[in-house]
Formats: sequence, structure tokens, C-alpha cells
Amino acid sequence: MSTVHPPRTTAEALLADGTTVSIRPLGPQDRRAVLDLHTDGMSEESRRMRFFGVSRDAPAQAADRLCGERPGVLALAAWAGEELVGEADYELLDDPPEAAELALAVADRWHRRGVATLLLEHLLHAARTAGVRYFEADTLFGNRAVHQVFADLGLPVERRFEQGEVRIRVPLDESDEHYREAVDERGRRADVASLAALLRPASVAVVGASRREGSVGRTVLGKIRRGGFTGTVWAVNPHAGEIDGESAYPSVTSLPAVPDLAVLAVPAAAVPAVAEECGAAGVRALVVLASGLGGEEARRLMRACRRHSMRLVGPNSLGLAQADPAVRLDAEFGAAFPRAGTAGVAVQSGGVGIALLERLGWLGIGLSSFVSLGDKYDVSGNDLLQWWEADDRTDLALLHLESFGNPRAFARTARRVTRTIPVLTVDAGRSVAGRRGAASHTAAAATPTVTREALFRQAGITAVHSIDELVEAAALLHAQPLIAPRGAVAVVSNAGGIGILAADACAEAGLDLPELPQRLAGLLPVGASVRNPVDTTAAVGPVELTHFLRALEREPAIDAILVCLVPTALGAAHDRDPVHALLEGPARRRVPIAAVLLDQQVPVRCRPCADDGLLPVYSDTVAAARALGHTRERARRLAEPPPLPVDAPGCDRRTARSLVDGYLTAHPGGGWLDPLTTADLLKGYGLPLTTSVWVRDEDMAVATAAGLRPLGHEGTVALKAYWPGQVHKSAAGAVRTGLATDDEVRAAYREFTRRFGADLAGAVVQPMADPGLELLAGVVQDRVFGPLVVLGLGGTATDVLADRVARLTPLSEHDLITMPAELRSAPLLLGNGGPAPVDLAAVRSVLARLSRLADDLPELVEADLNPVIVRFDGAVCVDARVRLEPRPSFDPYLRRLRRLAAAEGE
Repeated sequence: MSTVHPPRTTAEALLADGTTVSIRPLGPQDRRAVLDLHTDGMSEESRRMRFFGVSRDAPAQAADRLCGERPGVLALAAWAGEELVGEADYELLDDPPEAAELALAVADRWHRRGVATLLLEHLLHAARTAGVRYFEADTLFGNRAVHQVFADLGLPVERRFEQGEVRIRVPLDESDEHYREAVDERGRRADVASLAALLRPASVAVVGASRREGSVGRTVLGKIRRGGFTGTVWAVNPHAGEIDGESAYPSVTSLPAVPDLAVLAVPAAAVPAVAEECGAAGVRALVVLASGLGGEEARRLMRACRRHSMRLVGPNSLGLAQADPAVRLDAEFGAAFPRAGTAGVAVQSGGVGIALLERLGWLGIGLSSFVSLGDKYDVSGNDLLQWWEADDRTDLALLHLESFGNPRAFARTARRVTRTIPVLTVDAGRSVAGRRGAASHTAAAATPTVTREALFRQAGITAVHSIDELVEAAALLHAQPLIAPRGAVAVVSNAGGIGILAADACAEAGLDLPELPQRLAGLLPVGASVRNPVDTTAAVGPVELTHFLRALEREPAIDAILVCLVPTALGAAHDRDPVHALLEGPARRRVPIAAVLLDQQVPVRCRPCADDGLLPVYSDTVAAARALGHTRERARRLAEPPPLPVDAPGCDRRTARSLVDGYLTAHPGGGWLDPLTTADLLKGYGLPLTTSVWVRDEDMAVATAAGLRPLGHEGTVALKAYWPGQVHKSAAGAVRTGLATDDEVRAAYREFTRRFGADLAGAVVQPMADPGLELLAGVVQDRVFGPLVVLGLGGTATDVLADRVARLTPLSEHDLITMPAELRSAPLLLGNGGPAPVDLAAVRSVLARLSRLADDLPELVEADLNPVIVRFDGAVCVDARVRLEPRPSFDPYLRRLRRLAAAEGE
């Protein structure tokens, strides 16, 4: 019987009601708890359903089986604090494992809270990692609870009825999209439930509230009270009987009732003890304002939060605000009171949060909720996206995130959320310094900027480079309808120079300026030009401008209007406010409209219009055009069909897994595969490698070359030297091409021998490929973001040209289409400047198979196929390198709360 390797760490996850449980394998030390679960924790009826009858010995036998060290058995348990609330186990039925027998048990008082389903998800992941393909289980016909668990799991269930019992068979396909969607939905509901105490509390305690004017605790307490919080607020301070005329309490346990939320305004050293006190009292959420927690303090804080099911914002947080009129909670120490509205804001930096709130005030954009994440030990941007998706108030999400706990889960959530509300983020952490000294061309291409751009693009997030740019885009997205994907803009100005600048800015933002019909000139003063940009001349009056804009709005060739106004003496004769003509009309039109007013003192404002809508007014043409470009990009993404998973038939995952395991057993530290092993691995995934024959001396090289020449271009071969650890063969002078005779092959091998000496392990002989366009295709595993597939112009100049695109796996069908199209060299693929269009289907097949390879094998940290020669009739890779490292299997879709290195002692 095969050995089962249990998960190496404890995972914390959320139940359906938001309760935190720990999931870990059972061991001998848990026998008493397992016995109690099956006796005190379960009714006689529950035990009958579990054991198919009533037996006094069954609970003890189950405890022995689950807690002993039996080959082929894995039992996972869910713990709420110190209480065992449920277990799920399987026992292998075959060797090698194909199927496993499944059993479940949940304490009665924990039914209908998602314990069994959560355990099944984790057990399924462990089983798939062990090679199990099916779960099988016997259950009584009347065990409706278990039947419902299987029905809701999201996987197909096969049932066979036999004399009152049901034999259940479940294929364990974690890649099943329906299963992933079901897991996502369960995770979303659990996440939202866990955040209710944080973002919709009925009561709040400020622990560390002080009588000292200007202190953080007193500031937060005062803002909660003056902000009109609809619930109850208490001050906790052991040294003050009252603060601002209201009672203060010496401890959380002395409060009249248990608060939903506690805001900790205490020194860092006191945070862990106060958090433990809050958790023991039943508090469900914490905001920690202190900074500078040490490693041990962080671990104690997180242990308290996980043990007592408390969600945590911070530490090093500015606080949070919930502007919902039913709550009206302002528990942060910024200078201003956030106004109520519909924008959700989450930031890591308190300073960025203060600046962003100030700028949103210029726009008149209010908040649905604001959370300063701080050091982000627990609650993250992913959590808040799911909250805003469900809160029925938020229609715009603004993020400033410096790090990601689980980027692939974040991307999956954001991809869903951005279909309904715009999500904008400042792309922090971009720098050339982030480029690591990578060994392969693919790894060199996977800079932090490239990786983050891939994440944001695939998630549908609008990524900007500064706080100002974030606010510029937010103003247009909040106040105006989306521009059509075509992106045709009419620029209208009362001064020719500013119109030209605006036209240039629009072109640089990727927007189009179509020509306008000459008949529109009749609506403007004599001398006006309607070529686009439109020059109305300074003589235009508000009535003329209004009529012209209405006519322009009806033009089918126009998707947006940008009006640029310069104050003039002529304009002042008509109206003191240059944008008055726009404000008198409706803000919401058939197409979005924005204005540029050069003498405006703030970068962007939203001005109220006659229909109570808002007109975004910018002080700079570049800012306005950039905002229009961002809205057009969002419109394009929304017009794209939902991403469909790619198909890569014929991939031999089992053989590849055996090859990787064998290599890492022999080389525990990992390393670069030799040419033959590389070929075996890649060919198992259907990647188009050229014929390669390994030779160990010059006579073998000559004989092999003679047999391969008929297959080569113009009857020639290539000879490539190899030694362990080799990466860039061409740079090392280890490649000879176009060898047409035995003498040339022999001379090349002898040269390798002289040059590389004892390092030379042998060589590879290949038929010369027919000429074509050289591409780079590869994979690099990022420890945070996961696998990244890279495509670019290849050959020896790939790093110099740096013409590459990248996507995080798993790729979608849309990714396969857009990646080649986004290369600067895309015209070459289409035959422009070359002999013929290349076989794009072959390029897409390479990308799809690399995506599948990377997802199946986390140990594959680099794969570099360069060059892949593509022609009109296919593609062939003539050089490939693969590097393996021991890496644990990581399922980005498995529900678990993220682990923090500082809090876990890692």
C-alpha cells in the first residue's frame, strides 16, 4: 500500500458563518478528542448514520484507526480553538492509488456551518497530490446531510443504490471550472460573513483611549462619537474613569456587553495581551493602530486572532471608516471626516490613505468604506473586494497595495468583481532594481513590473502609476459613462494651441481622433475649424458652444468629447465661468464628456451639472486624455468574452511527475536538467522539439550527423556542447551550426574538447531547422505570484530587443490570442516584412502547453524555449532548458487564510 504524505502545515480557514477553524492531520495525541467527537459530540442518530448502526465499540475503533499511523490513511481534522468540530478521512483502495474510501464526521452543534465541505476541499487537495483520482463512500439512503454535502461540492457525483445504502463515487478533478466556481462562492460568503463585525459592527470599544488631547486613542474615540456612529461605543482605559464626560472602563471584560469590534490604541508591546483578552471575551474583530511589533509579538497577536475567530486590520493601521448610513462609523485618525458615498478604498500606507481621501474630497466622491490595511497581517485587498462586491453600495473600488499574499486568488476575485464595478490600483513597487540576475532569458524577462502588469491585466484592474493618476481616472469612471471600445474622441477648444496639445495627448493615450463633417462648422463663429481638434475660436459664446456640443454628441463616429477651455476676455463678456455652458447641460450624455480648464487650481474636480450629475474638469490635457484612455481600456475588457480555460490535449502528467520526482530524489537541491531529460519532459506535454541525439565522443557525433543530415535544412546539422549547469550555450561558444560534412562535425567536436576540457559531458546533434521567425517562449515560477508564461522575439538578441509579453497561469483562450498580437514585432508574425504569415495556431499551442506544464509541476521554476522557430507550416523548438527546485504543491484555489511569515516564525 502506498504511503500517504499528510500536509506539512496547519491551515486556517473560514466556515460559512465566518468562524475560523484550524485544519491539520490527526495524530496519536488526538485520540481522546476524536473519541469525544464520536460520543459526546454526536447524537445516537448521528452515530447510526456514521457507522451504519449502533455499536458501543465503533467510536473507539474509529479513534484508533484515525489517530494511528496506518499506511494509506489520511485523516484531517477541523478545530475551533481547542474543540475538535469535525474530521474527514480517506483510505487508499489501490496501489498505485487510483481510488480512496472516504468518511466524514461533524459534531452535531456544528452542522450546517460548512465544516464537512471545508474538510472535503482540503482532503481532496491532499488526495490529488497523492495521485488519487476518485473518492468513494458508502452512506445510508436517509443521510440527507451527507448527500447534500456531496451535491453542493461542485464536482460530479455518481450514485449507485443497493438495499438502503448508496455507493458514491466522486472524480477528483480540481481543474473542473464548476468546482472552482463553487469553492469561490463558498469562500466569498464565508469571507463576507467574517467581515461583518469589522465593517458593520453594532458596538465598538476603543482600547487605550486617553484623556490626553491629540493622542491617537482619544482622536479615534472622538471621531467615532462625533461621526454619528449608530451603535454603542465604549472607552477602555484602566487609568481613567471618564473621557470627555463619558464613562471609561478598566478592561474589555468589564464592559457592559461584548463589543463586536475593538480598536487597539495601545503600545506595540501591549497588543498581544490585549488581543488575547478581547478574543477570550468574544470580540470578533480588531483594528490595531500600533506599529513596530516584533516577531514574537506578531506571532502572539495572530495566534489570538486565529484561536478566537477574530479578523484583524493592521497593525500599523490608520483605522477604518464605514459610511453606510445604517452604521456611520469613523474609526480612523485622519484629519477629515470622510463623506458618505459609493467608493470603497483600501490602502496599505496611512499617508497614501490620507492623501487619497483629500483628493476624493476635491471630486465630491464619498466613501462606502475605507480601510487602512497597514502591515496586512490578516485582512487584505482580496477580502475587501469581496465585501464591496456584496455590500450593494460600492460602485468604485480604489486600492493601494504594496504586496500580495495570494496573487492568484486576488486575480480570480478581481476578475469577477471588475465585471460589475471598476477596480483601480496604484502599481507600487515598480523598479528596474527589481530585475534579478536571472540565469535564463525567460527569468530575466519576468521582472516585478512585468509580473504585476500581468496580474492587473488578467484581473481586469485599471493600474496607474501615481495617486494623482488614480484620482484622475476615478473622476471619469465615477461621473461619466464608459467610452466605447473604439475610443474615438472629439477634442473641442477655444484656443488652437491647447486643442493641439489635447489631440497629441489623446493619441499618446491610444485614442483615435476621427475627422468631423464640415457641416458642423455652421454652428460656430466665422473662422472656426472642425477638423478635430475643433477650434471654436475665442469668440464662441455659451449658447453656440452648447448647440455645437449637442450636435457633436449625436455624431455616430464620436465616442467621447474632451472640451478644453482657456479663459479669455471675449469669453468673460459672455460668462465669468468658462465651463458654464457645460454645467447648464446634462452631465450624463450619449457619450462621456470631460473638460480641461487650464487655470483650475486643483488637478481634477467634479462639477455639478443641471441634471445633478457630475462633470470631471481637469487642469491638464494629459491627465484628461490619460483618464479617457483608462476608461477605454476598461470598456475593451468588458467587451471581451469571459475567459475560457485553454485545452492542451495529450499531456502526460503522470510520467512528468515521475521524472521530476526522480530527478529531485537524485538532486535534492534541484538544478538544470540535461538535454535528454529536458526533451523527455517537454515532449510529454506535446511541445514541438526538434530531433536531438546525445553523443559522447567525436565518432558518435560524426555517425549521428550522417544520419540526421537528410532531415536538416540544406543537408546540414548543428552540434551543441553540454556540461552540467550550462545555461547560455551561444554566449559560451558551445554551438556550431550549418555543419555539412563529416570533417566539419569532427572538427567542431574536437574544438569543444579543447575549449571545455574535462567539463565537457558530451554534445547534442540536431538537424538544422528550416529558417523562420525566432521566438522565445518560456515559464518562470514566481514564489509570490506563481507561474508566468513569457512570449517574445527570440534568438541571441532577445534580451537586447526586450520585445516580450507575459501572463500568469492558467492562460485563457483570450490570452492565447492577445499575447502574440501585443508584441511590437506582431507585424512580422502576420507576414509584414517577412516571407509569409506564421502558423499562429502552433504558437498558441506552445503557450497552452507551457501553461499546463507550469500548473502541473510547481517544481519547474524555469523553462526556456529559445529559439522556437515558427513558419507558415508549424513551429519547432531547437533549444530548451529546464530548471527544477523542490517546491511544495500549492493550490491557489484552496480555501485558507494566508499565513504571515513574521507571525509564523518563518
